[in-house]
Amino acid sequence: MPSSPETENVDERFMCMALELARRGEGWVEPNPMVGCVLVRDGAPIAEGYHRRFGGPHAEIEALGSLSSPADARGSTAYVSLEPCCHTGKTPPCSRALIDAGIARVVVAMSDPFPTVDGGGLRELRDAGIETIVGVCRNEAEQLNAPYLKRVRTGRPWVIAKWAMTIDGRIATAGGESQWITGESARNQVHVLRGRVDAIAIGMGTVEADDPMLTARVAGNPSEIPRIATRVVFCRERFPALDSRLVQSAREVPLILVRGSAENSATKKLETLGVIVIDSGTDDPPVMVDRALEELGRRGMTNVMVEGGGELLASFFAADQIDQCHVFIGPQVFGGRNAPAPVAGDGITRITDAWRLKPVSVDRFDDDVRIVYRKA
Repeated sequence: MPSSPETENVDERFMCMALELARRGEGWVEPNPMVGCVLVRDGAPIAEGYHRRFGGPHAEIEALGSLSSPADARGSTAYVSLEPCCHTGKTPPCSRALIDAGIARVVVAMSDPFPTVDGGGLRELRDAGIETIVGVCRNEAEQLNAPYLKRVRTGRPWVIAKWAMTIDGRIATAGGESQWITGESARNQVHVLRGRVDAIAIGMGTVEADDPMLTARVAGNPSEIPRIATRVVFCRERFPALDSRLVQSAREVPLILVRGSAENSATKKLETLGVIVIDSGTDDPPVMVDRALEELGRRGMTNVMVEGGGELLASFFAADQIDQCHVFIGPQVFGGRNAPAPVAGDGITRITDAWRLKPVSVDRFDDDVRIVYRKA
């Protein structure tokens, strides 16, 4: 029987609650997806839950466990932002938990393409006689879990490009100075981003210019940082110095070098210091990017952030592997025909060849602005 407009509006309202709950797991649950669940009876929520951390209880289990009595679940509706799992992994199957709890109706935002689920959870629910609705707030659910979906479908992680620039699009002065284009609040947001991604990628130009650590230093409680990102450096002819901060900290914070085709004895010494070396087998920058992302996906990474420099960003764009951009704009004008822009490389000659992005959010940090774009 088709749903009435009233039912559809109610379903969307509670699914939006489930999606907001799911978002709380960002950075904590990967490589798992973010999932939220709301249990509803007589038009009112009676329990809620979300997947809090990788390896922990899933959203449905959290919601069921928050009930005053297990009997309260019987006859209720469960709103779940992703198809309930139907296999035993780190946790028991959620589809079976919903069935055993006596849930009468399950509303799901989208199916889960993960091979061991992929419609199996929905079939179990329907086979048990539970009314099952799929597709409520599907677009919002797909946007939320886009990084997870990309990794499952392509084997490659979601790529976030980040840069700070002036109003006139410069990332440094003509003399090479770049610290700082944005203020402390905006820079703190960059550290928040670092604290939720699996890897941060840079090129050798950035290593030599800044000798960075690339660690997350969020103001406040360090325990609020969900994960420690692996540092990834793309190298062709040059490699980080043995006394660089990246190399010296490689045993505490993972460091991966993506090497081109040339053999180099320097990497042997780097490996003895704890550095991981990946051979891309090519010196073609876009191919290096593609092969590196394939390897990072095999290592279970869901989100990779590219922090620079301009040549590396150009290589990621040329490989068509930029999924999202976080562009921080400081309230300054540098000018100068030789002052660098965020994306270098050869560029394009025709406007019709431009990489197109869609703005999805704008926020302000003191005098700075951040615009978030996604691939169109």
